[in-house]
Amino acid sequence: MAKLYFRYSAMNAGKSTAMLQVAHNYEEQGQAVRLFTAAIDDRYGVGHVTSRLGPQRATEVFDANTDFLHVVDQKVACVLVDEAQFLSTAQVQQLHKLAQVRGIPVITYGLRTDFRGEPFPGSAYLLGLADDIEEIKNICTCGKKATMNIRVDEQGKRIREGEQISIGGNERYRQACGRCFYSE
Repeated sequence: MAKLYFRYSAMNAGKSTAMLQVAHNYEEQGQAVRLFTAAIDDRYGVGHVTSRLGPQRATEVFDANTDFLHVVDQKVACVLVDEAQFLSTAQVQQLHKLAQVRGIPVITYGLRTDFRGEPFPGSAYLLGLADDIEEIKNICTCGKKATMNIRVDEQGKRIREGEQISIGGNERYRQACGRCFYSE
């Protein structure tokens, strides 16, 4: 039975690296995969999944208009989705249906919460519908397990208010444990 998987973590835990490795493993066995990432994530160019370790791969993009039930056919062994926090609730339902009805495993990778500790809608629905949920571990600067994300400005000072989505990498975000997230 195929499943919908949600693999989540704080920033910088290796989600994209893990996704690229899964794609490699399938393809090394001669199986076709479809990789997607959010169109709004342009950090390394639109339509690219890039690991901070260096590996990069061109992928398809999804946006608010993507209907996964129409773009994914039966000829694939697996669907992989990076930046899954940007999925809509309808798209999460579509991915769940791909796994449950069409029998195509779907593995999604993303953040649970934003820099304020509030869930992304896509992540909230993934937590509700995913058949398998896995945390990818990361550590805070204090050495404890990082579970939260902190947004910072150009000087490295913490930002506590603003739009939920602001695309950025290490220059904009830091991972933190709960204690450091709530400390001033």
